[in-house]
Amino acid sequence: LCCCEYVDRRGERNHLAACCCDCQDLDESCERWLTCKSLPPGALERIADTVADRVRIPWFAGAVKINVSLVPPLVLLPVFLHVAALHFLLGLVILTSLPVVVLWYYYLTHRRKERTLFFLSLGLFSLGYMYYVFLQEVVPRGHVRYSQVVALTCGLILMLAALSRAKKDPGYLPILANNEKSSHQALPNKSVRGSSNGLHGVATSGAASSRALNGEAKSYSRVSAEEPEGVKKDWCTKCQLVRPARAGHCRLCGRCVRRLDHHCVWINSCVGEQNHQAFILALSSFMLTSVYGITLTLHTVCRGRTPFVALFYCPGAYSDYSSALSFTCVWYCAIVTAGMGYILLIQLLNISYNVTEREARLALRDNTGRRLLGGLVIDTGQYNRGFLCNWGHFLSLGSSPPQRSAEDIV
Repeated sequence: LCCCEYVDRRGERNHLAACCCDCQDLDESCERWLTCKSLPPGALERIADTVADRVRIPWFAGAVKINVSLVPPLVLLPVFLHVAALHFLLGLVILTSLPVVVLWYYYLTHRRKERTLFFLSLGLFSLGYMYYVFLQEVVPRGHVRYSQVVALTCGLILMLAALSRAKKDPGYLPILANNEKSSHQALPNKSVRGSSNGLHGVATSGAASSRALNGEAKSYSRVSAEEPEGVKKDWCTKCQLVRPARAGHCRLCGRCVRRLDHHCVWINSCVGEQNHQAFILALSSFMLTSVYGITLTLHTVCRGRTPFVALFYCPGAYSDYSSALSFTCVWYCAIVTAGMGYILLIQLLNISYNVTEREARLALRDNTGRRLLGGLVIDTGQYNRGFLCNWGHFLSLGSSPPQRSAEDIV
């Protein structure tokens, strides 16, 4: 393949120059739209798939496909912020509509059970662009010291390092081989009583040995047919394995995760036993870095006012375009920081009561939990051992790998 050629989703050789050619669904949809006729079912989805397959850039061994969800944040965010800096009313409209659009897209993808890089791209590009505006528009004014720039940069690096760690394995359970799946499906149904809510632990020693990570899929797949009929097990019908206590199945990732908390769209990954600490560190460092950057910018743009007062009353903010852009970015950062601060608050409260987001949702569904602190936290009472013990348990997550069972050693 030359740099402009590629193999499309139908397995046919194609060229970038033909990106607007041979799209029957698009031609038919345009014709129906011009004649005021309704579109056939599934036409928009097929058009979207075709466009997503043809959005590519030239590369050495052939054109490389670009994830379409990465493009909107890179293009629209700078445009919206620069337009919002033109006038106060434009800024009010744009900064009000942006969270609404993001929430709408979140619920759209959540309902369709789709994974998307839109939120991760939006978060990372927002960080990079805010840092660029800070260096380009705020620092040259001379009111920010070199040590403050270094401190802000270190906070940004720490957050990116924690985010990189949070993107790694959250604690996926091993996937069964095909032969092991078939052997499980051949077992009598009465030997495994599935618990779909994922809150019941594995009660027998055979299930306890299934927690061994080094045992690979075998340790999770051994279910003895001779076990008593009344024993309840947490059986995942999707992954065809017995899950340890507090593990759950993520419908977006299609995998079971140890101590599953939730699937975070901002990191495009699950938050589980292995990356929960890194997730909290990333949120905390983001909050500190963002608040520090907002404070430095407001001290520069709105001289003589406290940051809180300057955020709502800064008469000279729109006196020049540089100040207006900086002030608009401050408000954008404040909106994002408020949203992330709410997520961090819920996470800290859940850790204090030793409950995960998944367990809280299931407790609300089954009406088995207590609403505390005005409904901010749901206490299931199942794993709550007191504030200090709960935090000690959280800080020890993933520190010691599970032991191999005696059966695996033999």
